[in-house]
Amino acid sequence: MKIIRESLTRNDKTLPFDYLHFNNMSVVGPNKWFDAGDARFHPDNIVVASREANFTAIIDKQSGKIVWQIGPDYEPSAGANKLPRKVDQISGQHDAHIIPKGLPGEGNLLVFDNQGAAGYPSAKLNTQPGSRVLEIDPIKKEIVWQYTGVNSGGPSYSFYSSYISSARRLPNGNTLIDEGMTGRFFQITNTGEIVWEYVSPYFNTPKADDPLATSSNTVFRAQPVPYEWVPAGTPRSEKPVKVLDIKQFHVPASK
Repeated sequence: MKIIRESLTRNDKTLPFDYLHFNNMSVVGPNKWFDAGDARFHPDNIVVASREANFTAIIDKQSGKIVWQIGPDYEPSAGANKLPRKVDQISGQHDAHIIPKGLPGEGNLLVFDNQGAAGYPSAKLNTQPGSRVLEIDPIKKEIVWQYTGVNSGGPSYSFYSSYISSARRLPNGNTLIDEGMTGRFFQITNTGEIVWEYVSPYFNTPKADDPLATSSNTVFRAQPVPYEWVPAGTPRSEKPVKVLDIKQFHVPASK
C-alpha cells in the first residue's frame, strides 16, 4: 500500500483516476471453513476485489478490518498447468467470490483473472495475452483448478478479456464463463471441454457526434439462474447445437 500512496503523489497523467477500483463486493455466505471454526469466513463477512491494485480480501463486517487476503504480491507467473500450486501473478481480476455451499468446489474462491494491465508497479504479464479462471483453496492459498484457452485446445490468447468478465460454478460441476470484452458466454467441463457457447448479438449504438466512439457487445457479468426462476407455463425447449467446423464452413455467395 506504501507503493500506491507514493504513486499517487507523482505528477503522472498515466496513473488511473480510480486507483483501487473495487469491481465486486459480496457476502462470504455459508461455508465449510466457518463451520469448522474459522471466524475469518463468517457468512456475513464481505469479499472485495481491487481490479487496479491486484488484491482480493475478506473484510470482517463487525470490525471493518481485513481478515484474509491474497495479493498484491504473488509468486512469479508460472504459466503451467501443474496443480495444486501457490497462487501466481493475478492481474486486473473480476468476480472474486466464495463458491456457495452445495456446489462442487464449495468454500473455494473462484475468480476471473483477466491478466489485464494493473498493479503498483504494473504486473509483469506474459508476452502472449490470455485470461484465466482460477479456483483457489483460501486456507492453503493454492490454485486447485484453472481454465485457460489451452485447456480447450487453443492458444492462450483464444480466451482473453483484459477487463470486466465473470465465472460461476454450476451444480453439475461445469463453469459458466463470461469473456466480457467480446460478449462471449460459454460453459466448460472441469477438463476444459466447451459444451455450450453464445456470443451476444446486442451492440451499443455509438454517439453520432463522437468520431472515436465504437460499437461494442461487451457484457460485464453473466449470472446463471435455475429453471425454477422461469414462470410456470413459459415455453422452453432444449436442442443440441452442432459444432461448426470452421475449416469447412463457407458463407453462401449472394445471388
